[in-house]
Amino acid sequence: MSIFPYTLAEIEPTRIAVIVLQSDETIERDMIALRGDADLFFTRVPSSQEVNKATLQSMADHITASASLLPETINFEAVGYGCTSGTAQIGVDEIHRLVSEGTKTAHVSEPVSALIAACKQLRLKRLAFLSPYIESVSANLRKVLAKNGVESPEFGTFAEAEEAKVVRISSQSVIEAAQQLCRSGNVDGIFLSCTNLRTLDLIEPLEASTNLPVISSNLALAWHLGKLSGVSDAMVGPGRLFSSTHN
Repeated sequence: MSIFPYTLAEIEPTRIAVIVLQSDETIERDMIALRGDADLFFTRVPSSQEVNKATLQSMADHITASASLLPETINFEAVGYGCTSGTAQIGVDEIHRLVSEGTKTAHVSEPVSALIAACKQLRLKRLAFLSPYIESVSANLRKVLAKNGVESPEFGTFAEAEEAKVVRISSQSVIEAAQQLCRSGNVDGIFLSCTNLRTLDLIEPLEASTNLPVISSNLALAWHLGKLSGVSDAMVGPGRLFSSTHN
């Protein structure tokens, strides 16, 4: 056996972590595509395949434990909790507290704070809001947005409670529903809610067809995590949100 000497290299990349729902099949792929300018770490939180207020609230009991499974030696620039409706149900401040108790990080984000910041960035006040879930699941989020100056006068839903079906809703279904919500001319942007809904490849086609900014949960969260970490100008993502950061 040979024992070799070694030296230690300085490793100082931007490190971002995301707490992913057990039932989510989409967000990791989107984050890798959008935040390839950072070292990404993922951990999972137990979540139900059925989405309702009770199952969303139940995640609060596991968020800190899930965050604690991230490497203990890393002080993250930012950590995201990847659930839009779950954040609205549990509460932004509580999510931030639970995440911070489990890992070392300078910043915490989630799709709700990220969406509000994105709307401020793009100066959006009235959204066409498309959700895969029933209206009652999105009600808390719409109230939070309204309190922060963002109305959602046009709301539409696929009324689906099962996550395995949400992730398989077709691109054409999403595009047609979003376009329908915009026909009133009463909105200045589109929000595609849910981190599990596959929407990343639809941002630019929808913006082209509606001439409106389009924000998805994952797009907003990836953008906000980069902004909080100081790397938001390092990589361009699809749509007006990322391009607006470079203006």
